Amino acid sequence: MPMPADATVPFRFVLVRTAHPGNIGSTARAMRTMGFTRLELVAPARFPDPQATAMAAGADAVLALAGVHADMVAGLAGCSMAIGLSARRRGVALPEWSPREGAQQALAAAARGEQVALVFGNERTGLENSELAHCHGMVRIPSVDDFSSLNLAQAVQVMAYEMRLAMLATVPPAPPAPVGEPLADAVKMEQFFTHLEQTLDDIDFHKGRPPAVVVLRLRKLFQRSQMDERELRILHGILADAQRMARLAGVTGKRADAG
Repeated sequence: MPMPADATVPFRFVLVRTAHPGNIGSTARAMRTMGFTRLELVAPARFPDPQATAMAAGADAVLALAGVHADMVAGLAGCSMAIGLSARRRGVALPEWSPREGAQQALAAAARGEQVALVFGNERTGLENSELAHCHGMVRIPSVDDFSSLNLAQAVQVMAYEMRLAMLATVPPAPPAPVGEPLADAVKMEQFFTHLEQTLDDIDFHKGRPPAVVVLRLRKLFQRSQMDERELRILHGILADAQRMARLAGVTGKRADAG
């Protein structure tokens, strides 16, 4: 069954902190062979670069249209589903899928009208835990334990292949009718997390303890919920009221001390 020409539109491949420009070109080639064209680069060491063009082997259009971003939030802008790729298990509390299961999750999200990002980390370190914190699930490629490191473009090829197989096997659903509010994308979620951290500081929630563990757990909690924009506005309102009450309490306390 042929795949519709626009079936790949909801999907983007995101490379984070890529060290070698040749790997960007090889990734473009791997994507293009499976019908994908949207590539986003987060803080690449060098791009554009002749090595990228040479290794793309004709997938020049993918490189020409690639977005370059300073941080991961910008690379995920518009996405409400992000799937991180890793060759090994990481100490993070995320749902873990095989490449085949991850492809099914990605297609299901796209059928709901969501934009989906497949996220790949640096060649040497992979995705850091702080980067996986932006993801809703993780795909682990089940390589052998004693030689588990895949080349970046190879990992992209594995996932792009599984995505294409899943798409060829699926009858394209009718475009979903708009229902309610759109899901909050990565940019709006990051704005919320910034507001949440500020509020926790304002109400002295941490009481001098390191905030990192609590903040990371809260990020994972809210990422799992995949809130829509109206729900996020409600939470912003709650946080703003908490900050206002904290300011009033601070002013009242100072006046009492002065008296």
